[in-house]
Amino acid sequence: MKTLALYPGSFDPITYGHLDILERATELFDTIIVTIAVNNRKSTVFSGDQREALIRKCLEGKEWAGHVQVEQFTGLLVDFAREKGAQTLVRGVRQISDFEYEFRMALTNRRLAPDVDTVFLMPNEQLTFISASLVKEVAYWDGDLSSFVPEHVAKALRDYYKDNEQ
Repeated sequence: MKTLALYPGSFDPITYGHLDILERATELFDTIIVTIAVNNRKSTVFSGDQREALIRKCLEGKEWAGHVQVEQFTGLLVDFAREKGAQTLVRGVRQISDFEYEFRMALTNRRLAPDVDTVFLMPNEQLTFISASLVKEVAYWDGDLSSFVPEHVAKALRDYYKDNEQ
């Protein structure tokens, strides 16, 4: 039986931590759909289309990329999971504070869709401190992003903050 999992997130921007979780997930499931949450009530640096393009570029040349699809969604994640036929949600957990939030989300999703499970994966310990919020803060102050995100993502962030100087 082929296994399909969703790896949901805002990915604003995608980081090396996200990519590490994604690669690990491809070892566990036949297909992973990177599921970009598009929520017009949340402010993001990049549009859904821009985030999708950045993720797709990250996949170029990766031997495991053939197991990955990238799609945007709006609404309840469990509804999207059912629509796609996904049995599992993959979530990255870096630290205890992540786990508390993710645990509540997993229980809520289980209540809404008992047939969809959540699997928690930890990134490489050297990546546990990386968050999209931290990356955006470093980018805002024109710091070195090379250990946080791929170069094309860093360039997109630098361009964004250069064009949107406060």
